Amino acid sequence: MAGELISREALDRIVRRAAELQAGERDIGDGLSEPELLALGKDVGIPDRFLRQAMLEERTRTAPEATRGTWAWLAGPRSIAAHRVVPGERAAVERALHRWMEEEELLQPKRRYPDRSTWEPKAGAFASIQRALAGGRRYMLARVAEVAGQVVQLEPGFCLVRLEADMRQQRTARLSGAAVMAVGGWAITGLLAVVVIPLASVAFVPAAALTIGAALVARSHRGPNERALVALEQVLDRLERGEIRSERALPPQHPLERIADQVRKAFGAS
Repeated sequence: MAGELISREALDRIVRRAAELQAGERDIGDGLSEPELLALGKDVGIPDRFLRQAMLEERTRTAPEATRGTWAWLAGPRSIAAHRVVPGERAAVERALHRWMEEEELLQPKRRYPDRSTWEPKAGAFASIQRALAGGRRYMLARVAEVAGQVVQLEPGFCLVRLEADMRQQRTARLSGAAVMAVGGWAITGLLAVVVIPLASVAFVPAAALTIGAALVARSHRGPNERALVALEQVLDRLERGEIRSERALPPQHPLERIADQVRKAFGAS
């Protein structure tokens, strides 16, 4: 019906299909040059800046790094990475990224290299209280050992931003817990094999059960890894949409003022 709203999923399918039909009317052969693609975009009403951003994203697109080996299968990768082409100049994007990491993600600068920066979780009572009073917000980036960020100027008006979260601390904790379970299971089996000789087959039950449990503990990386990736993508979303200002509109709040704001929000005060 004419008055019905088109859902986002349906809209995406319609736009993709319309672009396919429009491109099908042209003889593109093995492909299109950049000017031809921009001309095609103009025909279908797509502004040049969106097409240029999409082309830059395609040029910088990389396949996810495959994790190989038993340890990678068990505990997941050592790091989680995300990247995006965002509008803006490098200096402004870097300032916006630093401000967001320090003020909104509760991270503090760790190292600044010529081509990238790293942050680590803020330590101290103020940061801990602020995280505890955050309500539904999890501060996933404050749970990883380190976050690295790199901003590369691709062309005037567009930058490539790459973020990487170091998951080694959580990975090591999972593997350590799994190792303790497995060793404990085999220790119990050893004791039972000595004490209950006639039922030697029963003695292997603890070893088998705790070894399976250890594998499940080691394989519990999917949830934390996915949440860390979502947190990185959310930062990139805000940079892409220009929701993070590179300059502060007001002086930064004192930590006590920020905690007081969190307390008011937690208790529903106006």
